[in-house]
Amino acid sequence: MAKPARGGRGPVGKSKKPGGRESRRKDRRADMAGLPVRRAAVHILALILRHSEPMDRAFSNPDAEKVMTGMEHRDRALVRLLITTALRRKGQIDDALGRFLEKPLPKRSGYLKEILAVAAAQILFLNTPPHAAINIAVRQCQMDRRAQHMDKLCNALLRRLSERGPELLADQDACVINTPDWMWQRWCRFFGVDGARDIAAMHLTAPALDLSVKSEPGAWASKLDGTLLPTGSIRLAGGGRIEQLPGYDEGEWWVQDVTATLPPKMLGDVRGLDVADLCAAPGGKTAMLLTGGAHVTAVDSSHMRLRRLRENLDRLKLEAKLVEADILSWQTDRRFDAVLLDAPCSATGTIRRHPDILHIKTLRDVEELSRLQFEMIRKAAVLLKEGGRLVFCTCSLEEEEGEAHLARIADEIPELRQEKISAAAFGFDEEWISSSGSLRTLPSHMQCEPPQISGMDGFFAAKFVKMDARIS
Repeated sequence: MAKPARGGRGPVGKSKKPGGRESRRKDRRADMAGLPVRRAAVHILALILRHSEPMDRAFSNPDAEKVMTGMEHRDRALVRLLITTALRRKGQIDDALGRFLEKPLPKRSGYLKEILAVAAAQILFLNTPPHAAINIAVRQCQMDRRAQHMDKLCNALLRRLSERGPELLADQDACVINTPDWMWQRWCRFFGVDGARDIAAMHLTAPALDLSVKSEPGAWASKLDGTLLPTGSIRLAGGGRIEQLPGYDEGEWWVQDVTATLPPKMLGDVRGLDVADLCAAPGGKTAMLLTGGAHVTAVDSSHMRLRRLRENLDRLKLEAKLVEADILSWQTDRRFDAVLLDAPCSATGTIRRHPDILHIKTLRDVEELSRLQFEMIRKAAVLLKEGGRLVFCTCSLEEEEGEAHLARIADEIPELRQEKISAAAFGFDEEWISSSGSLRTLPSHMQCEPPQISGMDGFFAAKFVKMDARIS
């Protein structure tokens, strides 16, 4: 069995707390009231870290739904907070716990690693009373037949963590230690060390909530008590159920990160145009194109995602032609005035909203997805009329999934001619336009007051016009 490293106190003995045994029992019962939430958090965290299950899919996993059956919205929100904090701060948590261990935890220890991670997230970052987090964690060990023999070790580690936590955190470089080394090294090369640090710092905080509205953004910002961004999006501090906000039932707005609103705008005036929205789900960009007056064919390969898109459009009282198809094998005689391709990617630009990406994506994913993206760009060119416009975008920070495509497109798809993006023409910040004339946003962009509502997704987007390949 792993043992706590020497130095500091070991497992504490009987409590000296005034009030006697009955008082301690009451405290313990109060602590255990939070057990179902912590058990759910541990279960879902294990799905993510052990099986590389994306967080949203892990939450909808039948086993996860089972452990959350009957759970109120407030408790489900707490489950998500525990998991996202444990994922955002995993590097710090692992480092802190490791300082009290003489050797790694045994492989056969049930859910001990996840139990410790959830408890440490509470103690170090969520201001949970340490005794509550520790009592529940120890009880979870005792309930797990493969971890029950580790309950004393769990107790000792978490008590030491609660005593020395602030000291340990002060000694850590949070930006570096919470970022996988392969990501950190690449961001330093591409964005510079300061740029990489700015990106990683934003990943330590949860993002605000952005809404897109059909019309009158200023009026809706006032109704929703939000901040009207220069792009026309409305930013809310977050918290609460979006279904209870004014305008939800009437379909007046939808949730969409401000950065995701930029690629549709790059197509310009789409009134009356036939537009293909490829990889369209969950439908935010489709909704923007429809409210702009386009006739939209929304294509997605996932039946479940397409169903969600249909539900979103129904609430918004918007209508598009939906096609369930793999884009590369989709056969159609139609040629479109414009194509929007939001291609599958590593999504490293969305880590603030999806901190699981830090732990489930690899360099191999980036390389494989880059190849897929280029084939999709080639197919998108086929779907365009001559003179038609293409906007290609990814929510990735990786060069292979963005800037590196430009030279290859120029060499291998000569009928696509890049159009440099004018920040003034679309109301964009000049900082978002790269030297290549493409869009490159970073999580550290869009600084706001108060600072807690700052930031945006990392995105790459480029615009092309289809020429006659014979004369290009």
